[in-house]
Amino acid sequence: MKIVTYVLIGILVLLQYPLWFGSGGVLAVWRLNREIAAQQQENVQLTDRNQALEADVADLKQGLQAIEERARMELGMVKKGETFYQVIEEPRAKPTSTKKNLP
Repeated sequence: MKIVTYVLIGILVLLQYPLWFGSGGVLAVWRLNREIAAQQQENVQLTDRNQALEADVADLKQGLQAIEERARMELGMVKKGETFYQVIEEPRAKPTSTKKNLP
């Protein structure tokens, strides 16, 4: 009776191995689900970026305000008749340490 029990347990283990560790097993499915979740998150980020780029393209095609804003911010351009003021801050002096060196 003991031998039959051991044989049945051995067969059960052999049948369970592909279920857990095979190419379509539980561990493989779990890993694929994690990869799918990561890919979906990346797709959401890329979709948001694409929508922002599409909005920029539409702004550039529609009017001059977006072009003017980019020229001002990226190229430092000013309109005719405008006065440009550049404020330069002086570097702050570093505070001196009040600690005394003790021997």
